[in-house]
Amino acid sequence: MTYKGKVKGGVVVLEVGARLDEGAEVVVEPLADLDEYASLREGLLQFAGAVKGFPSDMARNHDHYQTRTGR
Repeated sequence: MTYKGKVKGGVVVLEVGARLDEGAEVVVEPLADLDEYASLREGLLQFAGAVKGFPSDMARNHDHYQTRTGR
């Protein structure tokens, strides 16, 4: 039997309906290769700074600016 889940706060949370006995031993294997994330990051970096007219710290302080503009 195989169940899927996601890591949230360092804990694997299984899909709805998954039932395992308390103390059951499991094997956890990530579905995505971490190297894929590195290449994705590099690919997305080509768009860094592409949007004009925003403050230089917009990404870091998004919530601050969103609150100030009321959007």
